[in-house]
Amino acid sequence: MEKLTKPVRFWLCATIIILGLMGCDRFIGTSGETVERVSDGDTLVLKDTNGKNFTVRFACVDAPEIAHSSKEKQSKRTSDRNQFIWGVKAQERVQELVQQGGDRVTLNITDSDRYGRKIAEVRLKDGTFVQQILLQEGLAKVYRPYLNKCPSKDLVQQAEVEAKNQRLGVWSDAKFVNPWEYRSLYKKK
Repeated sequence: MEKLTKPVRFWLCATIIILGLMGCDRFIGTSGETVERVSDGDTLVLKDTNGKNFTVRFACVDAPEIAHSSKEKQSKRTSDRNQFIWGVKAQERVQELVQQGGDRVTLNITDSDRYGRKIAEVRLKDGTFVQQILLQEGLAKVYRPYLNKCPSKDLVQQAEVEAKNQRLGVWSDAKFVNPWEYRSLYKKK
């Protein structure tokens, strides 16, 4: 191979330095999906490569509900207020995690639901498993009816046991109603 001339070496080095300073992500793309917003403690709205939004529901878990309507926001019912307080805490924690991950997540899509949402295990760029964090902190519960479609079911079950044993989050609240029970009992009224 021929020796490179001084000008060629200069421009080659300059190009490498410039690319390094600008960040290679600009040229080779970033990994993961872009999070547009955190809808609640177990649902994200993401943007695909074509700029179209799609919704992802977290696999394996069910987080407390948040108030959606003005009627719900103004509710005086203890069951509503309790559910919504925990729902907001779960939503805020997911927002923190997403920001920590640079507003990007990677998905392991396991299914889709009747609403057209993708069901997925969600991880940050560094590999942090979002559902595991929510369970460990008592901000979600394992959703057993679909556990067979959860590739990380052992991990999530263990995370829930730890939070339960330490009485963290919803496990510390004797009045907390499981999200699936809350939806069944209270949402229709």
